[in-house]
Amino acid sequence: MTTVLIADDQALVRRGFRMILEIEPDLEVLAEASDGTEAVAHCRAVHPDVVLMDVRMPGVDGIEATRRILADPSCAGTRVLMLTTFDMDEYVYEALTAGASGFLLKDVQPEVLVAGIRSVHSGDSLLAPSVTRRLIESFLDSAVAVDRETVARLETLTPREREIMGYVARGLSNGEIARELFVSETTVKTHVARVLMKLGLRDRVQVVVFAYEAGVVSPRSRSSDLGSSA
Repeated sequence: MTTVLIADDQALVRRGFRMILEIEPDLEVLAEASDGTEAVAHCRAVHPDVVLMDVRMPGVDGIEATRRILADPSCAGTRVLMLTTFDMDEYVYEALTAGASGFLLKDVQPEVLVAGIRSVHSGDSLLAPSVTRRLIESFLDSAVAVDRETVARLETLTPREREIMGYVARGLSNGEIARELFVSETTVKTHVARVLMKLGLRDRVQVVVFAYEAGVVSPRSRSSDLGSSA
């Protein structure tokens, strides 16, 4: 059973998401929150596996609530899946750097929402393709100054692991990376796991952010498939 907390300032939206999730036998909605403060309090009280977090809410917004939840030891193990719209890319970038495990558009199809929650709970990450592309174009289109600590972390990676990280940052799935490199998907998964461990990152979303901010890949070198789901 995957437990969920829904945080959105619109009651109708919360009710709609609850109706979608409660018909799934393996999903349980533990609570609803109308703002970030309530989301943090509910998370501390009921310890959900996944928080569906709206970005813009009154008072404490979804980004700050995400920071507080992921920094709180009593919420250990909770993952945050952000909900956004096309015109809010700047908030998405902040959400990812705050530690969110991914994001979905608010008008997502029910089956995609359900699959996204399951994916995030299982330890994967979720990037909405169209928003990912616009995110990188808008906010990572300039030269990056890399500090010594980042360089030292990069040097812990083998050439193959660094290559894998580049593919992840471009949005390729494990299967797509395996086909590119003519190796098994299991081999790719092993390399991705080592990248996460060596860099101290939570999931593939953080790999994407780290790779661009560290200058491993550049928005100018992005390919047409950059927006694929990671």
